Amino acid sequence: MTRQRQLIIGSVVFLIFASLLAIFPQNKLGRIKRSGTLHVLTRVDPTTYYQSPQGFSGLEYDLVMLFAEHIGVKAKFEVPKTFSNLLNDISAGQADIAAAGLTITPQRKQKMRFALAYLEVTEQVIYRSDHRRPKTINELDKGILEVSKGTSHINSLSVLKKKNPKLDWTVNDELDTNGLLYLLHEGLIDYTVADSNQILLIRRFYPALNIAFDVSKPQQLAWALPISEDTSLYDEVERFFKRITADKTLAQLIEKHYGHASSLNIVDNCTFREHRKSRLPQYQQYFDTAAKEHEIDWRLLAAIGYQESHWLDNAVSPPGVEGIMMLTNDTAKLLNIKNRRDPVESIKGGARYFKQRIQVMSEDIPEPDRTWFALASYNVGTGHLHDARIITQKLGGDPNKWMDVKKRLPLLAQPKWYEKTQYGQARGDEPVHYVENIRGYYDLLVWLTEENQIKKSVMETEKISEDNQTAEVIPAPLY
Repeated sequence: MTRQRQLIIGSVVFLIFASLLAIFPQNKLGRIKRSGTLHVLTRVDPTTYYQSPQGFSGLEYDLVMLFAEHIGVKAKFEVPKTFSNLLNDISAGQADIAAAGLTITPQRKQKMRFALAYLEVTEQVIYRSDHRRPKTINELDKGILEVSKGTSHINSLSVLKKKNPKLDWTVNDELDTNGLLYLLHEGLIDYTVADSNQILLIRRFYPALNIAFDVSKPQQLAWALPISEDTSLYDEVERFFKRITADKTLAQLIEKHYGHASSLNIVDNCTFREHRKSRLPQYQQYFDTAAKEHEIDWRLLAAIGYQESHWLDNAVSPPGVEGIMMLTNDTAKLLNIKNRRDPVESIKGGARYFKQRIQVMSEDIPEPDRTWFALASYNVGTGHLHDARIITQKLGGDPNKWMDVKKRLPLLAQPKWYEKTQYGQARGDEPVHYVENIRGYYDLLVWLTEENQIKKSVMETEKISEDNQTAEVIPAPLY
């Protein structure tokens, strides 16, 4: 190779390297972009990161995946053995970000750097509803109060103890708050402390749990990053959260995960559980067959059937709708259903009709909103839904987002609004309750038909403790 050729090749390599440095500078963010991987610490929890029928889900999971897309990399999630380990690992710089529903506290701010807050919560004392409700801190000495190591709950209790010397608690080194809520549900402890967003979701699955009182003022949740003079990643996270706050993406995700969480009261919850045992078994195979034919989760189809008829094949309403899926006579004729009270025909027809509702929705409506709109259409019809979307747009909302449209559907009952619409008056509050109830029944049915991951985690932790071993849970990288 001649000297001139070597110089040319060297110049080309230098230019390429210089170009790469210009695109991906030698800072934290640049190194992550070059590696193509964002290393994230999280915890398994309905509020953060969990396995759903559609794959991994959770508010933190969705936020991380959006941020990874924003910077052009893939996300690798790691679940440390304990919550305390998670805090230590992010403080030590063992990962890029901790997205785990972390409360911003003065103590933690000394060891890690928090990004913009995305949610506000309060810490609450939780007890079983079949026990006497404690009304004050001083009444907690009548039972076992247990909290998880490393949580901000310990700080809050420590502050309260200064004025309430009798207050005492046990710190669990192994189980997270989810695990303690399971122990409380099983009657193995008397009280624990949980964040308000966490108990909002978990009470659907553990209806015996109840809230006694708050033990903190409202606190903010945020991502945590290692403290460093290099703020490139932190600055990008800040820009990301400002953007998704401004364009309502953050509000949309919060609605997705929390918007329907309180739709079912304890009576609805317990009645549903009883009917699942006494009524669903005779129809489950029909829901399963019809759902597979139309590529629907059978539990969503069953949730629709429950909202319509409580799984009664002879159900009839005053307007003349009949059967498990409560089809109108006109809809039955359209679907070629001969006998609306025949459970097989009714469920097949309902599945086909719901699938049609999904298909006729505007292409501008993405999932999961597309499903929620289709459910509303199943109840109130596409015409009234169309009117509500137009009203939503006129009022400055997004007609393609369920969280915006559900606020305007009730306006269809007011002459001021329905007199200007194409399809006229409607009881617009009904489809809102209809959709939120079905979402609640679906989540509950998924919980009852899937392996209880919280229980499994508690049992595995207890076995490890008994064997005096250690273990680490790292889900498969989500590449």
